Amino acid sequence: MPVRVRTAHQHTAMFVVNADAAQRMIDYSGLRVCRFGKNRALVVLMLMRYEDTDLGQYYEYGTNVMVNPPGSDASGLSALQSAGAFVHHLPVDQSFTLEAGRTIWGYPKVMADFTIRQGRQFGFDVTIDGQLAVSMEFRPGLAVPSRFTSGKQVHSTYSYMDGVIRETPGEMVLSGVRYRLGGVDVRLGDHPYATELASLGLPKRALVSNSAANVDMTFGSARQIHSA
Repeated sequence: MPVRVRTAHQHTAMFVVNADAAQRMIDYSGLRVCRFGKNRALVVLMLMRYEDTDLGQYYEYGTNVMVNPPGSDASGLSALQSAGAFVHHLPVDQSFTLEAGRTIWGYPKVMADFTIRQGRQFGFDVTIDGQLAVSMEFRPGLAVPSRFTSGKQVHSTYSYMDGVIRETPGEMVLSGVRYRLGGVDVRLGDHPYATELASLGLPKRALVSNSAANVDMTFGSARQIHSA
């Protein structure tokens, strides 16, 4: 430790959703969604292609809900500054990273099949046990000057498994970043993950979408912060 990611490609889309619905979805974790505006919360859907990492090459899809640090009931836009990402879904396509993710960090990794579409638009499908979970199509964004994106970002992710909440610190540096208002189409399938996303009001227009040509990151050891 820490685990290093030297080369990875990222596509993400951020959605404003009903905070009560998001809370119901993650109630099992004991964490509280970060609320702002009129009962709003943020959910981020993302696709990562890990190319050069300590855990090998693999695809990973994530459903992340922005939550308050444990014990905090902060709300409002300012609360988002201290919010972390709770990892609710995390399908991958390689067994080694699945085992490492579940064992080391308590991430809810499951095996999945990924179909990737490259071209003027970037798209992907995530299929679990033969059922489509989610499909996304990204329209190209506008390039952001590197001076605005090349700084090191420090963040925490939260996970819950077997009655234990864990916090994992991470650092990342993005390059080749593009942003677009909206810019993504979401299609849901028949898998239970899709049902959960539909409970948030998806598919709907994204607040913003972005891509990064490369993500250089490190993950530290998970810290156990609560045990049921």
